[in-house]
Amino acid sequence: MKIGLYFGTFNPIHIGHLIIANHMAENTDMDQIWMVVTPHNPHKKKTSLLDDYHRLQMVFLATEDYPKIKPSDIEFKLSQPNYTVNTLAHLQEKYPNHEFSLIMGEDNLNSLHKWKNYEVILQNHTIFVYPRISSEVISGEFINHPKIHRVGAPVIELSSTFIRDNIKNGKNIKPMLPVKVWEYIDHNLFYKK
Repeated sequence: MKIGLYFGTFNPIHIGHLIIANHMAENTDMDQIWMVVTPHNPHKKKTSLLDDYHRLQMVFLATEDYPKIKPSDIEFKLSQPNYTVNTLAHLQEKYPNHEFSLIMGEDNLNSLHKWKNYEVILQNHTIFVYPRISSEVISGEFINHPKIHRVGAPVIELSSTFIRDNIKNGKNIKPMLPVKVWEYIDHNLFYKK
């Protein structure tokens, strides 16, 4: 089975994440997309994150109507901070019959050379890249790389930071979130402070 791994803190998951994940599930040869909830991204401050299990629950609520999109807590069990190369090695060992690919925005592709053992990732895994408006020019090393595939997915300029800031400021962000995610956030009074 071909699995696309869409990593994120999903703090919170929003419709932009779902649009990208669904596009990848429907328009590539991947059988499933796993939304991998990252407990601690080495490039982000942990203090701004909701509890891991709340974020996982929101991903579960957001994806339950999409049979090809699954929530994953695989990184919860691994040492932190999480490095993608370690997660991939763990997944390959746990699911030897699956073929794992990465899904990332063009902005992340530009910083791929800073990732721990990125050469190992590129050697063993395909990367599916979706467009971002705010992208810089792609580094020469990655322009025509045989393991990197650009996918003409919709360009979604919506961020979890924007959503959190708007909730904090009392704005209505309901259209930006799956209904059950909005209800979960509203019920728990998340991101109000």
